[in-house]
Parts: sequence; C-alpha cells; structure tokens
Amino acid sequence: MGEKHTYRSEEEKKLVQNHLNRIEGQVKGIKKMVEEDRYCNDILIQLSAIEKSIKSLSNHILENHLHTCISKNLSEGDSEVIEELTTLFKRFNG
Repeated sequence: MGEKHTYRSEEEKKLVQNHLNRIEGQVKGIKKMVEEDRYCNDILIQLSAIEKSIKSLSNHILENHLHTCISKNLSEGDSEVIEELTTLFKRFNG
C-alpha cells in the first residue's frame, strides 16, 4: 500500500497553521524564560499551556480525520481503517 495523504481545504490548513504558530511562539517564550532564569513555577505553567494547546490541536485533527478520512474509507469498504483507528486511540491514551 502506498503512502496515504489527506486533502485539506485552504481554510483547514490555515487553522492548523495558526495553531502551530501559536505553539511555536509558546515554545520560543519558554526558551527565553530559561535564558532569563525565570522562576521554575512560571516555566512549568507555560509548559502546561503548551500541552493543552497541543492536545487541542490533536483533538481537532482527530475529529477532522474521523469525519473525512475514516468516513470515506469505511464508505468505500476499507475496514482496515478500524485497526488504524484502534492503534491511534491506544497511542492517544498510552
């Protein structure tokens, strides 16, 4: 089987890129905080914010995946995506 691809609308790409840019900015902010010897508690709070941002983006992409890729594959009779989805959920909850 060849490499799979997902078509994303320009609106979807922009939304995901905006999330990624925000996360990138948060990481840069933490790097600066470390350079400035900021208090550990402040850095940990920012790390927690990044975790929430990543989880939010992951959930968005997963939801989109279910509504597009998985739905399409199932309607085409491709039940192998159930195993793919099971593995994905195990990774999310692991």
